[in-house]
Formats: sequence, structure tokens, C-alpha cells
Amino acid sequence: MYRHINDFIQEWQHNSAGTLAIFESITEEKKHISIVEGHSSLEWLSWHLTTAPAYFMGQIGLALDVELNPKDTPNTLSEIIKIYRSASESIINVVKEQLSDERLLNEVNSHGQLTPIGSILRMMVDHQTHHRAQMQVLLRQAGLPVPGVMGPTKEQLAK
Repeated sequence: MYRHINDFIQEWQHNSAGTLAIFESITEEKKHISIVEGHSSLEWLSWHLTTAPAYFMGQIGLALDVELNPKDTPNTLSEIIKIYRSASESIINVVKEQLSDERLLNEVNSHGQLTPIGSILRMMVDHQTHHRAQMQVLLRQAGLPVPGVMGPTKEQLAK
């Protein structure tokens, strides 16, 4: 749980930079790769990570300054990356403008349970980290470069 907005902002900036590195490793030719047919593809996961923050921010009563429709996936990864950058920047701006350290302790209803705003922000970061890890496995299976976002990858250490 976050108790200081600056802690959240610093972690979000670091985390979203790692997510962008993953997105930038995906090629148009391999964006449809999934572990097995019918499971989440690299493209689907990219768009999901782009749109999901609007859901988390909505739980705490805040809106992003970006139009995000989870059912309207852009045609290219470069479009997803552009929208993700805007959404990520909007998260930082909204948090700076509309939250305070004190407000992070306020509880809101999250799926029928009172939850501190700081905990919902933590869940948003954890959600992104979870799906980003899935994407790293898919990148490796697709034969694409895997960026080290939480430390060097095996390939980076071998250099």
C-alpha cells in the first residue's frame, strides 16, 4: 500500500518504463503469439495493460485524460505504445493533481470491500507487473528479444 503519492509516482514511472520496453520488443508479425490458441496474445495483453489503469483509477473516483475502450484495439503496436504513453502520463498528472498523502488512506468500495486508495494503486502496479511477466515468457517463445525490466535477462548476462 502506498502512503505517499511520490512513492507511487516513482514506482509507476519505473514500472511503466519496463512495460514500454516489453511493448517495444513486440513485432507486428508476432503480436498474435499466445501460449496456446485462444489464450491472451502479446497484442491483447498490451492493450489490456493500456486500458486497465482506467478501471483502477475509476475505482478510486478518478478519470484519466485519455479515451480508452478495451474493446477497440488499435491496428498497430505503435498506436498501442502511443496511447499507453499518454495513459501513463495521465495517471501521474491525475495523481499529482487530485490525490494527497492523506487521501491515500481514504477507503473506497472495491468489489464490496472497503479498501484504501493506496492499496488500489498498489494493485494497479502489481496487475501490470503480473501481465508483463506473462509477456516476457511469450516474447521468449516467439524468439523476440526479452528486455530486462527487473534486472538483466539471461541473454543480457551472457554478453
